[in-house]
Amino acid sequence: MLRIAPLVCMLAFVIAVITVAPVFAQNNAQGSAGEAELKWFDFFVVKGGKITYLLIALSVVTISLTVEHAFSIRRATIAPDESIQKIKQLLGSKKYVEAVHYTQEEPSMLGHVLNAGLLEAANGYAAMQHAVQEALDDRASRLFRKIEYLNIIGNVSPMIGLFGTVFGMILLFAEIHGNAEFPAPQQVADKISIALITTFWGLAVAIPALSVFAVFRNRIDVLSAECAIVAEKLLSIFKPGVEGGFSQSR
Repeated sequence: MLRIAPLVCMLAFVIAVITVAPVFAQNNAQGSAGEAELKWFDFFVVKGGKITYLLIALSVVTISLTVEHAFSIRRATIAPDESIQKIKQLLGSKKYVEAVHYTQEEPSMLGHVLNAGLLEAANGYAAMQHAVQEALDDRASRLFRKIEYLNIIGNVSPMIGLFGTVFGMILLFAEIHGNAEFPAPQQVADKISIALITTFWGLAVAIPALSVFAVFRNRIDVLSAECAIVAEKLLSIFKPGVEGGFSQSR
C-alpha cells in the first residue's frame, strides 16, 4: 500500500495539471490580449495547445519517477552496510537459522539473494550459487522494468511533439487554402513557430528522461554486480573444505 500511494498522488497531480492548466492558460491569455508584447508563458505554453499540456504532464511524471528512483535505487537500499555486517556476524557465529530468518525479513536485494542461497545450503554450494544467481537476476529484472517507464516517456515524447507540429502545419495550410490572399510572412512565421512549440516540448521532456534512464540503468548494473560480489564473499564459508562451512556431502 505504501508503494502504491506515491503513484496515486503522482497520477492525481498529473490529472490536476491537465485539467486546471487549460483553464488557467485561457484566463491568462484573455487577461494579456490587450498587451502588445506576448508573454513567455503564452508563447511557449498557451499557443502550443492541449498537446503542450500533455507533454508538461509527462515532464511532471518524469520528475516524480526520477525522485522516486533516486531514493529506491541506491546502495543503502540494494546492499546496506548494516545488513552486511549483521549477516556476516550471524554466519560467522554459525547461527544459520537466525541468518535465514533475518534475510527473509530484510527487504533489500542483498537480503533476498542471500536468503535464496541459504535455503539451498543443504543441497551443496553449487545449488546455493545457482539460487543466488537466479534471485539476483530476478531482482535486477524488476529494477530494470521499474525504470523502463522513463525509457518509454523518452521515446514517445518526441513523437507526440512531432504529431503536434504536423497537426499545426496541417491547420496552417488549411487556413492558407481557405483564404483568397496569401497571409503575410510574419503571420506565417508566427504560426509555424507555434507549431514547432510541441516539438520543443517533446525534446525538452525526452532528453532528460532518456538521460536519467541511462544513469539508473548503469546504477542498477553496478549495484547488482556489487551485490553479487558481497553475496559470494558472505556465502564462501559454505564452500567445501572451508573451515566452519558445510562439506559437499553434508
